[in-house]
Amino acid sequence: MEDLENLKLKVKENSFFARLARIILKTSNVAMVLGKTIHLSGVKKEEFLQDHSWVAHELCHVQQFKENGYFKFLWLYLLESYRNGYYNNKYEVEARQAGTKAAQEWRNLT
Repeated sequence: MEDLENLKLKVKENSFFARLARIILKTSNVAMVLGKTIHLSGVKKEEFLQDHSWVAHELCHVQQFKENGYFKFLWLYLLESYRNGYYNNKYEVEARQAGTKAAQEWRNLT
């Protein structure tokens, strides 16, 4: 996997935005993307980066931002979540598939 710094991505621990998402989703840890920054709450950067599936999931969201544009993607994501719920949001489905694929590829390498 390419180094996140080479991709010009940031990982922000103890993010206010991720903390809000954590409260809304009622979960112990969250990673979320806003543009080219992966926001974390309840998880340290080192732990997050060791989970290849989770990193791939968030990198998929980075790509979705890139393809749609920042504000357009935020709008589309929120609209999709409103219509179909978080779990069935097509952007989350795509990201989960990316995470599953990355996990399978990693297992094949080891």
